[in-house]
Amino acid sequence: MGSAHPIEPPIGTKMESQSLDAPWMATVTNARRPTSRRPNMGDRIFRVLTTGLALTLLAVVGSVVAVLCYESADAIRTFGSAFVTTSKWDPVAREFGALPFIYGTLVSSLLALAQAVPLSIGTALFLSELAPSWVRAPVSFLVELLATIPSVVYGLWGIFVLVPWMRSYIGPALQGTLGFLPPFAGTNYGVGMLTASMILAIMIVPYITSVAHEVFQAVPSAQREAALALGATRWEMIRLAVLPYGRTGVIGAIMLGLGRAIGETMAVTMVIGNRADMSLSLFAPASTMASIIANEFTEATYDLYVQALVEIGLVLLIVTVVVNVLARLLVWRIAAPAAGGVR
Repeated sequence: MGSAHPIEPPIGTKMESQSLDAPWMATVTNARRPTSRRPNMGDRIFRVLTTGLALTLLAVVGSVVAVLCYESADAIRTFGSAFVTTSKWDPVAREFGALPFIYGTLVSSLLALAQAVPLSIGTALFLSELAPSWVRAPVSFLVELLATIPSVVYGLWGIFVLVPWMRSYIGPALQGTLGFLPPFAGTNYGVGMLTASMILAIMIVPYITSVAHEVFQAVPSAQREAALALGATRWEMIRLAVLPYGRTGVIGAIMLGLGRAIGETMAVTMVIGNRADMSLSLFAPASTMASIIANEFTEATYDLYVQALVEIGLVLLIVTVVVNVLARLLVWRIAAPAAGGVR
């Protein structure tokens, strides 16, 4: 028996294997070697610019609050918390209370929301679910056109059209059917809280409708088809598949309309009657925080008067912020269960 000799690989095989392993070894070596890439100058410039823009926005908001606080400092020290809890507004006697204007702002905005929400949601559902294609485009254009009409034009329309209608037709009809209720009792002047809320409702309809329409269009078609395949009617499909899916966006649209109504000035000023009073009757003249500033700022004859009006602006800003914070919390509260159910 001969001695066993190890079998040698063919000539060139060992060199070939080493040559094949070389790129892999070079890749590992390069991966372990720390890279010293210089940061991209374009990225750095973009980061600095966007950071500066964000800080500028915060600075603008902070400056608005600071200016309002500074310009109303004497009024804040003079009246304290009584400024928002008393209802007497008498510039001659130097007595200022903003409660009637806070009341008028909140009541007119909530009344406008109560009128605008059904109309807006119904219009959005019609455009997204029911309207034929040849109707959808012109109606959508007209709805968006309402948002571009200036506020003073709405006010003029209210003076020449809505106020006479309220005095001659709408008011008497409401008093004839619901006059036993305090909100629909009292003298009907044509101008008043109800007239202002109707103007506001018309003005916020395009905002709520546009957002709600986009939300309903984002509902997956599979949900609609599944509901219809299970035997649901068109209304049941909308109620069970479309509305629950888009409720978070719809609430956001409603809060957007509420914020728009709270800050409206000219149209409300022209039809609300501008009286510093709180009344249960919706036909009685009233005033809002925005309208009192627009009416009396140029007529303020002494510093405390001006500072009281500026403090009303500060209160209006606080009310707007509070409403937006509550809206955000409400949207989060409603969206959280839906998000938690998706795993």
